[in-house]
Amino acid sequence: MTLYILRHGETEFNRLGIVQGSGVDTELNETGLEQARAFFQAFEDIDFQLVVTSGLKRTHQTVRGFIERGIPWIQTADINEICWGAHEGLPSTPERVALFRQMIAAWKNGNLDASLPNGETARQLRERVGRFIEWIKTRPENHILVATHGRTLRCLIAMLKGWSPADMEKIEHSNTGLYVIHFQDDMFVFESENDTSHLAELAI
Repeated sequence: MTLYILRHGETEFNRLGIVQGSGVDTELNETGLEQARAFFQAFEDIDFQLVVTSGLKRTHQTVRGFIERGIPWIQTADINEICWGAHEGLPSTPERVALFRQMIAAWKNGNLDASLPNGETARQLRERVGRFIEWIKTRPENHILVATHGRTLRCLIAMLKGWSPADMEKIEHSNTGLYVIHFQDDMFVFESENDTSHLAELAI
């Protein structure tokens, strides 16, 4: 099995620095739609047998070109973006950024139960991402396209590497940045990480 895992394209909230999370169902902006088109053009010849997205529109729109081909499509909340609680839908003020950094520092120190006010913890994120990994291992398809979100992608890739979620800050992600991963002999082998070469022709 080969997994093609990417983050969704840009939304207006991304551009403006507004916190999204699982509770904000934004759509791609024009830049995000261009990124999605560029991704489709670069990978349309891959014989995807399954498309998997989160339950949020920004992932659906990112891989719409493949979905419209009639490739089987599964949505799962297990790869929704993390819930940022009371910060969702709000701009990233210095006070909110400070709270975010405190939480990230706690995660790095192994406190996976830290969260923003009313938000999801790294432990909760790890649990649902772990469910997704165990599910994907059982799939019979040879080529699977997965569209998810920045924080969830960080957790997912860290876990596929065998790392703790405490290490997920080491994982890079960009809008439509692609990870290509082979699952063989019960191991995940990385071919490419956060590949954005398909965006080379865009003035972004």
